[in-house]
Amino acid sequence: MDDLFPILAVETSDLLCGVALILNEKDSLEMNFTQKHVHSQKLIQIIEQILKSADKEVNDLNSIAVSMGPGSFTGLRIGLAVAKGTAFGINRPIIPVPTFNAFAHQISKYLPDSAKFSIAVSASTDEYYHERFVKKNMKAVSINDLGLISKSEAAKTIPEGEMVFGNFIGNSEKFNIKGPAAVSVGEWAYLYGKDLLTFEYDYLEPNYFKKFIVKGKR
Repeated sequence: MDDLFPILAVETSDLLCGVALILNEKDSLEMNFTQKHVHSQKLIQIIEQILKSADKEVNDLNSIAVSMGPGSFTGLRIGLAVAKGTAFGINRPIIPVPTFNAFAHQISKYLPDSAKFSIAVSASTDEYYHERFVKKNMKAVSINDLGLISKSEAAKTIPEGEMVFGNFIGNSEKFNIKGPAAVSVGEWAYLYGKDLLTFEYDYLEPNYFKKFIVKGKR
């Protein structure tokens, strides 16, 4: 997997505008900016800053990992557009990373084996994106497929007392953590994403998971 390094990892699925430069399996740099509606302004600046800090040029990159969703429609579009433009410009492959898988990988590092947990992130005023995982043999394994659950039924869907990460509001033990971090996107890419590596940029689309509906004023 050494041929993937250095990996530029991009995370824009939520408020976090994050970039990581994964130099090898032990060494990485990361920069984050958390504020609404700043991805288009800050993402390229952060990439330039992190490369400069590592004394690297964009041509030194060997691959680009990008968080594919679900998440913010606008954030995902911006992140993938920048990843595609960068990859095309230097003829490097992209590794599309499922956002919840990278988040689960990040969370599982701090949990004991066999621990079960959910990730629930608001998808709209009345729905969550939701997926359950279990840590098995040092790896986060999905228990159920990523899906949408209504906020009114979430407490029944998520086992009471189970750890929930994201912005879930309910009776379970919840942790309002924005994620994944960009470094976790990069880690997931080199650990599990080799088979996803592609030069076919035109076929990559964010995993919006649900249809985007423009709401007009009445």
